[in-house]
Amino acid sequence: MFPAELPPVKNRPLYVYRVFIKWFSFFFFGFCSPILGIILLPAMRLFCRPKDRFKKVGRRLASSTINFFVKLMHFLGIVNLEAGDREFYRNLRSKIVVANHPSLLDTIMLLALIPNADFIVASYHNNAVLRGIVSQLYILSSLNFEEIVKACSESLAQGNCLVIFPEGTRTPRYGKNIVKKGAVRIAMETGCPVLPLHIGGTDKYGLGKKDPWIAFNPTERYVYRISIGEEIYPEKYKQLSRPIAAREFTNDISAFLFPAEKT
Repeated sequence: MFPAELPPVKNRPLYVYRVFIKWFSFFFFGFCSPILGIILLPAMRLFCRPKDRFKKVGRRLASSTINFFVKLMHFLGIVNLEAGDREFYRNLRSKIVVANHPSLLDTIMLLALIPNADFIVASYHNNAVLRGIVSQLYILSSLNFEEIVKACSESLAQGNCLVIFPEGTRTPRYGKNIVKKGAVRIAMETGCPVLPLHIGGTDKYGLGKKDPWIAFNPTERYVYRISIGEEIYPEKYKQLSRPIAAREFTNDISAFLFPAEKT
């Protein structure tokens, strides 16, 4: 059942408990989402105007809700979020935050840490509730690139942080994804710095790409250990041609997000 590099289960009752709590946590998240998407956000739109103010307040409400969800999972014994100075994340302004994507909960963790986070996300066509939340608060990936850049520029100019997973999908357990240049292109268009974050910690088996839902880390809880890299400024590459600048910029991001690949 488990990948060869993981040890066997030693405490089976505890393992079963963690799997059950993982399922409960996702059920709880799914139960609470309609309250936010169908009741709270539409009510807020009546009082929070203009639209930019509504989005600002709505994102902070979403972040607070997610933060409670993360604390609940910690209390129930399945998740630890180790991020160092939380004030650092709360004070981030106008940064393009890029991160690796090892698990299903990465967006949740970063949203809990960064109250003014904006995302480029799918529209969740098969989930009316999540589609409603996303379309009201965040930038849809279904827009064309020029529209996305315009929306990102406006959001960053308002002091929001744009969070991007440059792989575009979760990192596979074996092999790797191609790191896309979308974050770099937006940074070069807007002039905003890129802040790389590495999501490490314990093995995320059970939350990874194509992992079975009945799985969990066989020996310990999920630990999300966030490491902060140095900001990368677009001006560093201004003497290079556009294609070479994009490639070098992307390579510098990848070197921090995927340190094992340096060798």
